[in-house]
Amino acid sequence: MFSVITPFALGWIAGTALQLQQAQLWAGEVYWGLGATALMLAYAVARLDAWGFTFTRLDVFPFVRSALALFSRASASAIWHSVVWCALACTLAFAQAGARASHYAQSALNPAIEGRTLHVVGIVANLPQRMEDSARFRFKVESARDNDGARVQLPPQLLLGWYGNRLNGSDDKVQAPPADLRPGDRWQLAVRLKAPHGHINPHGFDYELWLWEQGLQATGYVRNGAKDAPPKWLGGTWAYPVERLRQHVRSAIDARVSDRAMAGVVAALLVGDQAAIERADWDVFRATGVAHLMAISGLHITGLAWLAALCVGWLWRRSDVWSPRKPWSLWLPAPIAASACAAIVALAYAVFTGWGVPAQRTVWMLGVVTLLRVYGLRWPLMQVWLTVCAVVLALDPWALMQAGFWLSFVAVGVLFASGSHDQVAVSSLWAAAQRMWREQWLMSVCLAPLTLLLFHQVSVVGLLANLLAVPWVTLVITPLCMLGLVLPFAWSVAAEALQGLVWLLKACAGVSWAQWSAPAAPLWAGAAALVGMSVWAMRVPMWLRWFSLALVLPVLSWQTPRPAHGTFELVAVDMGQGHAVLVRTATHSLLYDTGPRYSAETDAGQRVLVPLLRAWGERLDRIIISHQDSDHSGGAPAVMAMQPQAGVLTSIATEHPLQQLGAMQRCERGQSWAWDGVQFEVLHPSAADYERKLKPNALSCVLRVTASRLETRSTIGAAFHALNVSALLAGDIEAAQEQALLQSGQALQADWLLVPHHGSATSSTQAFLEAVDPSIAIVQAGYRNRFGHPRPDVLQRYSDLGVLVVQTPRCGASTWRSEHPKLVQCERNQRQRYWQHVF
Repeated sequence: MFSVITPFALGWIAGTALQLQQAQLWAGEVYWGLGATALMLAYAVARLDAWGFTFTRLDVFPFVRSALALFSRASASAIWHSVVWCALACTLAFAQAGARASHYAQSALNPAIEGRTLHVVGIVANLPQRMEDSARFRFKVESARDNDGARVQLPPQLLLGWYGNRLNGSDDKVQAPPADLRPGDRWQLAVRLKAPHGHINPHGFDYELWLWEQGLQATGYVRNGAKDAPPKWLGGTWAYPVERLRQHVRSAIDARVSDRAMAGVVAALLVGDQAAIERADWDVFRATGVAHLMAISGLHITGLAWLAALCVGWLWRRSDVWSPRKPWSLWLPAPIAASACAAIVALAYAVFTGWGVPAQRTVWMLGVVTLLRVYGLRWPLMQVWLTVCAVVLALDPWALMQAGFWLSFVAVGVLFASGSHDQVAVSSLWAAAQRMWREQWLMSVCLAPLTLLLFHQVSVVGLLANLLAVPWVTLVITPLCMLGLVLPFAWSVAAEALQGLVWLLKACAGVSWAQWSAPAAPLWAGAAALVGMSVWAMRVPMWLRWFSLALVLPVLSWQTPRPAHGTFELVAVDMGQGHAVLVRTATHSLLYDTGPRYSAETDAGQRVLVPLLRAWGERLDRIIISHQDSDHSGGAPAVMAMQPQAGVLTSIATEHPLQQLGAMQRCERGQSWAWDGVQFEVLHPSAADYERKLKPNALSCVLRVTASRLETRSTIGAAFHALNVSALLAGDIEAAQEQALLQSGQALQADWLLVPHHGSATSSTQAFLEAVDPSIAIVQAGYRNRFGHPRPDVLQRYSDLGVLVVQTPRCGASTWRSEHPKLVQCERNQRQRYWQHVF
């Protein structure tokens, strides 16, 4: 007979996944009604179970009974019983996730107050992330007023940035660095807010989903200019004591460990502050497949819980020594006491380290095991695994969209399915090494397809690196980090131990074949790969395990479809205030501009372009950096490091630091080449322009891409007419350069136009637009950018000419194909979900 738990857990997972596919939310009453109906039906089914009702009456057709018999040896009644409970759980999960989302959406930021200066009183709600001269932190709102003193309703929590030594607007002076922010402190701040808005790109990170899951319904920055009210500290509170303790520990680590990089790793291992790890170190950890060890993982929490259980069990069994009259084991057996203590320690440590998904999984799994021991029950471990999955999703439905959820649960599922959990205790060091090798081999092989699906790359050296890192981090470094809470000098010892490990990891990551990338496969291929790896991990005949590998082949061999010969495709990437356009032909690729630099730690190349190029398996033949401004060249270091074979055309001066990245050729009028029947021409600047020492915008490289397509002119016979389809990428040229292009006599007409200078008032003159005569114009600009791009009067000029203007904040990444020159595809429309910003 089927257990109710397993189908209920499966149904809960399915219902959560189904609700997360909704493009728009229904009214909250609909979800409440759906949930109430499911609860009543569940009560009725439970009563029928208590009365001994069977579901054999539902098996009214003989062929249904025969079909069910093919898939299970269980009775038809048991299978129908499981189907009913699965459907009820699916409905309940769908209803509760939808009701929570509907309630949460009601407290969204009012669009009318976006961009206005507000005076907010609230409490710092988390461990602030400090970066050079800036800080980011959560702020719990207590009250808010506008400049007129009127009360303003804001979302409960905000994500704020406090920036120093940079301008927030043309009327601001340079700001002072942010103050020493501590969790629990109350501040009065002048802020400007906007709705949660992220970049939507193919296979890209969904920042808006992350903000939604974190409960952050507005982002903004602290105003600290000469004309703003200065930030005011209003005193400390007892709120957020755990976060205050985490900051105290992190500060103590910084004071004890002189090496900033190693101090960041120690802080990440002890308090879960992953932002403390430097970007270069993260690159090494990812390349070697040990990134999971450098955050608070289930392995760390399980180890601490196991140690606590061992100690408590030992003390409990010897309680008769100091309490001979009433030994503790008489009122609570030692195994139950040890399990309960392990669960409590795991919960405390998970909360202290930030309550991530791997930590949640470990805590709830230990909690379920403890309850089973209390009630004397024995569940199959796969049933425990499914139950914990459902519990995590009941508490946080949106965790299902996190890579950490899948990696954490699939890793444990692989170990359960392989039977590693029921092996007898090892009796020698050699036997322990053999078991570790087997488990690490299984994890590396079975998680490789999932890693490819999530990150489009897998570490080839990961097996060796993990064999070295897992025991060293788990048995040496992590215990030293914890010992530092009592003996602070242990943090310095842990840092020394980390330096040796990082040196070895860098050596592994330095080999040319350390990582292998594969294009992102479709969903069906990913599902097949997961099934194949599940079968491989199970104890089944070897011939079946080898057969399961065939299910993985689509993921390993998938190639992203490319344009046909003689056509091309343009992808205007969504990365904020900057330019980056990918041009693809049948066998070649070109990247026009590399997007902006966001901060000293990150840029559009590292955050957006490199993941996109990896997901599509692109090998760039050429990179054009139109000019040196950081919103066009900011991502160049990351892109050029990933694509060292690509030639570079640019107008950047030879003495500019970017020239040190590699060999670059000057872009100049008259340069042209052909790829796969598609013509490329550089229209600007001329050689004389370089001699005139113009400003960077005026030297922007202008590229025209042209393909021919055949258009049918008659329905009788084979009457065709060749038409040129063109795209014009104009960089940041301004009115003077537009006039020079008109006077040069070059062909300017284009069906697709990258709007010059993001729609600035200095560009897009009437004469230029009439000469180009585009059907579609793309504006790459940031949402609510401080420059006001695109300007309303510029948009009006395009509108008067009947041009469709597509803005990346509204569209996300846009795709245009030369064979369909009147159509543009918006990524926000393709993957619309209810948590995404609509304006």
